[in-house]
Amino acid sequence: MGEFAPKFAELNDDVLFGQVWAREKELSLRDRSFLTVTALITKGAFEQLSYHMQTAKANGITKEEIAEMITQLAFYVGWPNAWSAFNIAKEVWGD
Repeated sequence: MGEFAPKFAELNDDVLFGQVWAREKELSLRDRSFLTVTALITKGAFEQLSYHMQTAKANGITKEEIAEMITQLAFYVGWPNAWSAFNIAKEVWGD
């Protein structure tokens, strides 16, 4: 992305992931992952979801927690969004 949109890449790397995600005193990485995955499922932003689910797993979100999160969201953001999210979660948490 840096060659095509250098300022966007800079903001993404330096501000979002460099500054915002580093604010662990205000909100843990685990909680940030939980919120980010929820927001992406809600928006149907499935292209970014795999990366953030992998990050959520690394930040301590368990298979049981992600399954419960998606099940809860299904009733609020739609069955198709949940179904798509489960397919990605199965890839990330599948053993």
